Parts: sequence; C-alpha cells; structure tokens
Amino acid sequence: MAVFSSPLLITVAPNGAYKQRPDHPALPLTTSELGQTAKQCLEAGAGMIHMHIRDADGRHSLDVTGYREAQQAVKAAVGDELIIQVTSEAARVYKAPEQIAMVTVLKPEAVSVGLREVDQPEIGEAGLEHFFGWLAKERIMTQVIVYDVADLQRWQALRAKGVIPDAPWSLLFVLGRYSVGQTSEAKDLLPFVMAHTGAEPWSMCAFGAGEHACATTAVALGGHARVGFENNLLLNNGQVAPDNAALVRQIADSARVLGRSLYSAKQAREAFFSA
Repeated sequence: MAVFSSPLLITVAPNGAYKQRPDHPALPLTTSELGQTAKQCLEAGAGMIHMHIRDADGRHSLDVTGYREAQQAVKAAVGDELIIQVTSEAARVYKAPEQIAMVTVLKPEAVSVGLREVDQPEIGEAGLEHFFGWLAKERIMTQVIVYDVADLQRWQALRAKGVIPDAPWSLLFVLGRYSVGQTSEAKDLLPFVMAHTGAEPWSMCAFGAGEHACATTAVALGGHARVGFENNLLLNNGQVAPDNAALVRQIADSARVLGRSLYSAKQAREAFFSA
C-alpha cells in the first residue's frame, strides 16, 4: 500500500448553480441548510466547502450580501473548521467584470475562479495581472478552474509571461464538463496530470456516476478531490446518495484504503495558502 506524505483535502460542493429541490430533497439551498450540510460534511471528512448561493427565486447568485449571510451560517455551524470557498461562476448569468467585482468587494477567505471565464477580451492580460495580483496581495485562497488541457496550458503561459504572479495558487481539473451527457471517467484525469508541469497542488471534480472512481484515482495519484451534489447525486453503487455527507464519506474511505490521511481546515490553510 502506498504511503503519502501529503494528506488529502476533500472539498464538498453541495449545491452548484443549477440543481433544484426536485433533483434531490436534501439539496441545500438556504443559508440554514448550508450550515447543516457543512456540519455533516465536516464530520464525514471534508476540509473545505465550495459554496454557491441562490436568490429568492432559487437562481444562481453572486450577491455579496447573500454570500455574507451564507458565510455566517456556515461559521455558526462549524466555526473555522471548514475553509469556505465561494464560487465566482458565471453560470450564464454574469460577465467577467461582475465576477471580479464580487470577489474584490466580498474579500472571501477562499474563491474558485474559472480561468476561461475571466480571461476575456474586456479584461485583457492587464486586467488579469491586476486581479490576480490583488488576490495574491490579499492572500485570498484562490483555486483556478481549468476545463481541459488547453485551459491548463493557457494558465501556464500566463504564469510564464509574469501576468500571473508567484503565489500559492491551486488548480481544479474538471473532468467531463464538455463530454456527451456530461459523464466522466477516471482516464479523463490523465491528460491533465501529464500536462501539469507546475508546482500548484491540484484537485479534481467529475460529473455523474463516475465521480467516485475519478476521485479515487486522484487520491491514488497524489491529488485532491471535490465531490458533492453540484455534479453528482449517486453513490458508487449507483444508488441515490441520501446527502452530500455520504459522498464525502465514500472518498474518505478510499483515502484510508490508499494510505492517505485527511487534511483538517487548519492544516490545509497552512499547507496550501501560507507559502
């Protein structure tokens, strides 16, 4: 059995931008539900929560006040024992300037940023340099989302040109986002891993019933994993998961089998973001 010196960071993505209550009765949409889910997932082994919020009609929102209320609810439930990572996802609602403006006003502890969403003509490389420079200066725990190898290579090129400054960035490899039926297989991870030449720690997320196999492969390859109802509602056996915590528990079990301990939020802050 392999023994890893680096623990595993499990991130739970409990709701996403699109799913609604008919998709699953335990989908957390309100701030109180997010708090309850955070507590359950912490107990199951998560060290970070990837958080979306909704407006009054249940639609994707980047409202700063709404985010602050959700952050307060999660902190009330778990204190500092989970890293709260907010999404800046466009979700066909927002444009890059609005996404960047939300992050700069909110100043969250952690944020995910889709590279292709902010790498837009209206932002330009000068705008990217300013935004990522600000993120580094403010020590925002930033995870950069890449959907394919071309995205990863674009990130590497921006780093090489000095547009993106040196800072403790991390990456999220998204598997299957643009595949037929949005399905993922473990082999989808390999092109990312082979093309990743930098020092940034990486995580993966995957769509559909292959999520657990993909996450377990990431654990075996020394990466980190994001699981949850945002992308998948099914357990590894094909049954509908009762809640997000069940999906977290599955990958925590895989980590134990593969000889990897789990990062606490405190440990992950020190390892990922304090360089």
